[in-house]
Amino acid sequence: MRPDKKIKQAFLYSATAPDETQRARFIEFLEKKYDEDFELIWKEDDSCVNGFRLEVDQQVFDWTIKERLAQFREKMKEISMSQKPVIPLIRDQIENWVPNAVSQENGVVLTVGDGIATVGGLGSATYGEILLFSSGIRGMVQDLRRKEIGCIVFGDEREIEEGSRVQRTGMTAGVPVGDAFIGRVIDALGTPIDGKGDIDAEGYMPIESPAPGIVDRQPVNRPMETGLLAIDSMFPIGRGQRELIIGDRQTGKTAIAVDTILNQMGKDVICIYVSIGQKASSTAQLLTTLKKAGAMNYTIIVNASASDPVALQYIAPYAGCALGEYFMNKGKDVLIVYDDLSKHAVAYRALSLLLERSPGREAYPGDVFYLHSRLLERAAHLSNAKGGGSMTALPIVETQAGDVSAYIPTNIISITDGQIFLESDLFFAGQRPAVNVGLSVSRVGGDAQTKAMKKATGTLRLELAQYREMEVFTQFASDLDETTKKQLVYGQGLMRLLRQRQHNPMSQSHQVITLVVALSHLMTVVPIKKIGEYNEEMLKHFDRRHPEIKEEIERSAKLEDSLKKTILEIADRFIQRKMKRDAQDGK
Repeated sequence: MRPDKKIKQAFLYSATAPDETQRARFIEFLEKKYDEDFELIWKEDDSCVNGFRLEVDQQVFDWTIKERLAQFREKMKEISMSQKPVIPLIRDQIENWVPNAVSQENGVVLTVGDGIATVGGLGSATYGEILLFSSGIRGMVQDLRRKEIGCIVFGDEREIEEGSRVQRTGMTAGVPVGDAFIGRVIDALGTPIDGKGDIDAEGYMPIESPAPGIVDRQPVNRPMETGLLAIDSMFPIGRGQRELIIGDRQTGKTAIAVDTILNQMGKDVICIYVSIGQKASSTAQLLTTLKKAGAMNYTIIVNASASDPVALQYIAPYAGCALGEYFMNKGKDVLIVYDDLSKHAVAYRALSLLLERSPGREAYPGDVFYLHSRLLERAAHLSNAKGGGSMTALPIVETQAGDVSAYIPTNIISITDGQIFLESDLFFAGQRPAVNVGLSVSRVGGDAQTKAMKKATGTLRLELAQYREMEVFTQFASDLDETTKKQLVYGQGLMRLLRQRQHNPMSQSHQVITLVVALSHLMTVVPIKKIGEYNEEMLKHFDRRHPEIKEEIERSAKLEDSLKKTILEIADRFIQRKMKRDAQDGK
C-alpha cells in the first residue's frame, strides 16, 4: 500500500462472500482503473445470485443476471431493426454472445417538484443527456452546476421520491422515426396518442442536431405553394425556406398553415404539424379537418397540449423537427408548422425560472434567441449530394396589439427568411387572409416562383400599396376626380379578389388566370360585391370549356404572350355574357 495515497472504499454486493483470490482480483481491477488504493467492503445481497454489483462513489459495475438479460434484450432489439435475415443473426448471437460488466454512474434525487428534479452525484453527466429514475420515468439534463444538476422530468413527478436512485443512460434525448408515423398523432416523446396502437419505428434520431452547413445546402428555388393567392403572388415561399406567420390572436394564423397543408395533396410533400400549448379541443378540430380532406395521408401531428408538462411543450418542436429531418435526409420534401413559438418561449421561461436561472430582457432567459435559432436553422434545401431533400418551416408567433417589436417576435423575425403579417383591422373588415402588404415580406421572393406566376403577378404589390395610400388620403377629400375614382375601384376589386374562403386553396393555374384577368382591368366593370362570384364562375368556365389552358400552365410553368392573350379574350367574352345575363335577370 502506498502511503501517499488515500484509501477509498468500494462496496461489493453479492449473495455469497468473495474468497481471497476473488477479493484480490477486484482490488487489482479498481487500483488499476482509478490509480488509488482501495478497501473492498462486502455486503450480502440475495438479489445478486450468480452475479455481483460493484459500487465506487456514484459509479456502478453491474454483473447481475438482470443487467445481463437487459444487455441481451438490447442486442435483440438491434437485430430486429436491421435489414438482414433475423433467424441466423439470433442463432449467432446466442452461441457467441458475451455480456460485459457495464460501468454505470448513479446519482441520487435531492429535490423534486414542478417538473424539475435536482440530482446529486452525476459529475460526468452532459447537457441534454437522458437520465433514468428508479421509478422508470425519464428526464433530461438541462442545467449543469458545480455539485448538482437540474433535470426536467418527462412524466408524473409524483412517482419520483427524494433520495431515490438516478442512472445515466449515455444517450441524448431523441424520438423514434419511420414512415409508419405518417397519418398518426403522437406526443413529444414519439408515443402514439390517437388510439390506433403502437408504431413500428425504423430508427431513433436525436431531437437536437446541428443545422446543415453551407456546403450541404443549395439555393431555395422551388415553390412551396400555399394555395392562397395573396401569399403565392406577393410573398412566395420556397422549399427549404423559413417563413414566419405573425399576428394577433384570432387573425387566421393557423388557418394559413392548415390551408398550406391541404394544398400539398398529391405533391409528394410530408407535412408535420406541431401543436405547442394549444387546447386539446383545437388540435382535435384540426385533426378532423385534415381527415375530412384526406390530408392525414401525408401528415403527422405532434401534440404537446396546454395540459401537458412544460418539459414536453419545450421539446415538442425539436421532436417534430427530428421527424422532419428523417424524411428530408431520405430526399423527400417536408413542410413543418410550429404552432406556436410564443407558447414555446413561455414554456422555456417557466423551465428556466424553476431551474433558478436569472431572467433577462422582458423576464426571458438570455438564451431564448438560441432556443429558436437552433430549431429554425435546421430547415434547409439539401444539396444533391445529400439527396436534395428539403424542410420548409412555418413558425407561428402571436403578437399583443400588433406589437412586432416585442422581444420574442423580433428574435424570430431576425432568424427567419421573411414574415407574413396578419392585421386585425383587415381581418375584422372581412379581408381573409388578412395579409398586410406593407409589413409582409419574403426574402426569397421571385426565386421561389414559377415563370408563369412571376409574369402574372407583375406589379400587383405596388398597385395594392398605391391603393392603400390613396384610400387613406381620400378619407379627407370630399370631391374626387374621375381618374382617382377609377383607381379606387380598381384597388377595391384587387382586394376583393384576394379574399379566399378557408380550406379552399387555389391551384397554380387558377391563380395565374385570376391575376392575368385582374391586372388587365377586365374586372373593373363588375360590381365590387360580385367580383368574387364572377371570378369563381370564370374559373369553372375555364376548367369546363378550356381545360387545355390549365394543363399548359401546370405543365410548362410558363405564361407565353399568346397564352395570356387567349386567357384575356376568353375572360372578356365570359364577363360580358354574364353581365348581360345578370342585367336581363334584374340582378
